[in-house]
Amino acid sequence: MGIGMKVIGNSLLSLSAPLLIVLATFGLLQRQGSTRLQALPAVVVGSGLIASGAIARYRRRKRLLMALMNIDKETN
Repeated sequence: MGIGMKVIGNSLLSLSAPLLIVLATFGLLQRQGSTRLQALPAVVVGSGLIASGAIARYRRRKRLLMALMNIDKETN
């Protein structure tokens, strides 16, 4: 797998959760009555994926900042 394919694959993966939410919203609008509940799991899963990605990104950035601060303290 080449570098270009990885970039395309990562881009598609990053768009999958928001597209899942959009698709579920359209499904929610198309359905009537109690069948609307069938679209809710997709909304929950998409929202969960976005939230877990945000939390992981926050933790990764925090670890990087701490590592940079430790390097700065060691050099002084």
